[in-house]
Amino acid sequence: MEFEQIVKKISPVLKRITYKLNGYCRFLSNDDLYQEALVYLWQDYSSGKLIDKTESYILQGCYFHLRNYLRKTKDKSRLVSIEAIVNEDSSSLEETMSLRDVSADNFLNVLNDRLLAETIFNNGFTTREKELLRLFADGLTTREIGSRCGVSHVRVVKMMAKIRDKCKKYKN
Repeated sequence: MEFEQIVKKISPVLKRITYKLNGYCRFLSNDDLYQEALVYLWQDYSSGKLIDKTESYILQGCYFHLRNYLRKTKDKSRLVSIEAIVNEDSSSLEETMSLRDVSADNFLNVLNDRLLAETIFNNGFTTREKELLRLFADGLTTREIGSRCGVSHVRVVKMMAKIRDKCKKYKN
């Protein structure tokens, strides 16, 4: 079977896999992961490893490759806080960006977003969910969050899904 045919067959499922995996990773887009999976597939196809393999086997290989790729990439990535940026005259970013420089419409959108986030955080979440968000914002993995909270990593994933649902309700 040709490479294009393989990609055409498994592409919808592969895109769902990348979307699912990208829920755990904030520094890569779904398209980045999809392209990484295609590169992995092309290498296996070129070396003849995909001959007589089922779609399920190929997709499972892509899934494990992407999980390993994310694990390796996460260790190498460095998240930078925008509040930590300082310009040459040692003033903070907040001081250099005044409200006069921002257009009125943009300012209102930012203000509305901040008020919505504050309302959701203060009124929509339980204490446990707030703790979970703080730990997640600190960059901990689901397993690390689970061990700190005394629950399994599966429970952490379910709680994060519940948090996302609450946010969607407030947003709508």
